[in-house]
Amino acid sequence: MKGIYDIHCHIVPGVDDGAENLKMSVRMLQKEYDDGVRGIIATPHFRYDMFEPSMELVKKQFLRLRKAAREIGDEGIEMYLGCELHSSMDMADCLKRGERLTMAGSRYVLAEFRTSDEKSYIRERIQALIRNGYYPIVAHVERYRSVVKSGIDFIDELRDMGAYIQMNADSIIGDDGFMVKRFCKKVMKEEMLDFVGSDGHDMGKRTPHLGKAYEKVAKMMGEDYADIIFISNPECILNNERF
Repeated sequence: MKGIYDIHCHIVPGVDDGAENLKMSVRMLQKEYDDGVRGIIATPHFRYDMFEPSMELVKKQFLRLRKAAREIGDEGIEMYLGCELHSSMDMADCLKRGERLTMAGSRYVLAEFRTSDEKSYIRERIQALIRNGYYPIVAHVERYRSVVKSGIDFIDELRDMGAYIQMNADSIIGDDGFMVKRFCKKVMKEEMLDFVGSDGHDMGKRTPHLGKAYEKVAKMMGEDYADIIFISNPECILNNERF
């Protein structure tokens, strides 16, 4: 398999509910490498009152991870640092102050919401990021009940605003249930999916399955489309380019 990118993964050890230690991170790296992944944007959680690791700790642990990633397989995996930023009223200010990171130093931001958040709140927070010059990526959009209930209409609206859509590998391959898988398929059929991430946390119930997702998308939509959302679009993040 060609080199694909994972833009959503909790692989930095000891900073959130993802990899507990470097040993677990290395196991995850090996799984990603075996699946054809050659680049990962690590996205530790930041959520007030739940996940608030210091930037000093995050960067320190990331450097340990990056060193280990270069020794995986024959080619290694290139690591980049980002963040899964949970929605809040000051999320744009948090980024501007440098308290949390964008995706790989770009203007792209991986934005997470509660499963129960209404469309009006999601819309307002996305607009706030855009007003401040960021390129929001809506993390695992298939989890938000109000979005799923709206079908593709609200996703179309978000993309027209300037946001991007990310779905999880497990949702696409069917591990999160038939209804979720069907919704993902519907969005892909309209070519409204921009990114797929593993959202991997460990080597147990939340193992990264990006390779399976690539194969599923290629079978359903064709290899050219799969290459766009697994390779070309992630490279736009790394180059800080819009598409």
